[in-house]
Amino acid sequence: MNACVSNRFDEGKKRQRPQTACHVRCKACRMAQADKVLVLGALAGVGIGLAVAFYQGFRSRRRGSGPWDYLNPANAQAAGVMMANGPGLPGGQAEVLQRLEALLQCVSELKDEMKSLKNALPTLQEHVREELRGRDEARRASPLHRTTPTRRKRAAGAIAAARAGARSSEEAESEGGYMTALTDSEEEEQSDAEEEDEDEEQQPANKLCVLLERIDRLHQGSDSDKRECLDLLLEQRAEFGQNSTFLWRLIRAYCDVHDISATLEEKKTTAETGKKVGEEVVGLDPACAESHQWYAIMCGIMADYETVQNKIKNGYIFKDHLDKAIELKPQDPMSYYLLGRWCYAVAQLSWIERKVAATLFGEPPSATVQDALSHFLKVEEIQPGYSKNNYVFLAKCYKDLGRREKARKMCEAASSMNTVTKEDEEAQKELELLCPALGV
Repeated sequence: MNACVSNRFDEGKKRQRPQTACHVRCKACRMAQADKVLVLGALAGVGIGLAVAFYQGFRSRRRGSGPWDYLNPANAQAAGVMMANGPGLPGGQAEVLQRLEALLQCVSELKDEMKSLKNALPTLQEHVREELRGRDEARRASPLHRTTPTRRKRAAGAIAAARAGARSSEEAESEGGYMTALTDSEEEEQSDAEEEDEDEEQQPANKLCVLLERIDRLHQGSDSDKRECLDLLLEQRAEFGQNSTFLWRLIRAYCDVHDISATLEEKKTTAETGKKVGEEVVGLDPACAESHQWYAIMCGIMADYETVQNKIKNGYIFKDHLDKAIELKPQDPMSYYLLGRWCYAVAQLSWIERKVAATLFGEPPSATVQDALSHFLKVEEIQPGYSKNNYVFLAKCYKDLGRREKARKMCEAASSMNTVTKEDEEAQKELELLCPALGV
């Protein structure tokens, strides 16, 4: 019986030996194949992680050794000596276990990198937007600043980097995430291009705004400033000659230069040129109140250099355009002041002048002192203390209407105002003649 048992034990031992050897070879084969797959996958994953991490600017934590250092036999011996040299393990299995341990370490580190990348991806779009927004604000700080090719190249580089990050995110996340990131980058590129186009369209408007501000300052300046104002407008007319806000200032500049001209010939030439510009402006933009206003003023100036017939004709043109200016801009005190002056002048026409006007135009202009007074009072209502001259004409109207007490008060108000402009000087001369007549 013992012999039988011994024989069976020997036979079982013989049967187990080939099974154990086969088992070891299959296991070693499977581990070798898995080892190859893991190596290739790890290397691909590490390459992807490094590309994405380079764009994002997130650096992996520095460790004592890189992922591939574990493939060094010396490092492998230091890292996995207990398992590699464990009792009862053949040399081939120990090597496989060493390599598996190194691969597991690589996968663990790669997993940490992917988590960091996943956390950083949601803020990528906002980061790009903030960078582009900051550059756009810097570009808009100066109204005359133009976008330079260098800046466009930097913007294009930022968009290209965003695309690279989006491509890396495809392997890190999914194809859907890749398409979303890429689409957002394209939207940012399109938005930036649209903003640059808008800025280029706004640049002429910004240049005109700066120019008009300078012109308005020169208009308030000395005689030399007024001449410089006209020269500057003429220089820029080729570029802004179709803009009504530019052209009515050109008419105003001609009025200023007419007032400061020394000779009669220069005054007449300036007035004629200014009137031609006025005709052009009111035809270009009939809805511009200032164009009608300054064209009317220029027609009034030309009356001093015209025949009686043309003088009366200019008077009608003056009244029509002032009415249009008031219709378009009813709260402008200057238009009411000019209309009051016109009404007062018409009210002072002699019988002969009225007959001439009736003969030439069929119906003479009609206005009374009361009409003039109502317009001067409207000026004071809109803007109290509008001008020294407005108080002088209020005093004249009250005097003509027999309201001497009111006239004295207007004279006192006019006397209390400083004399600044040439018109104020003329008003002061009128006031010096008017006050004695009223007993002031």
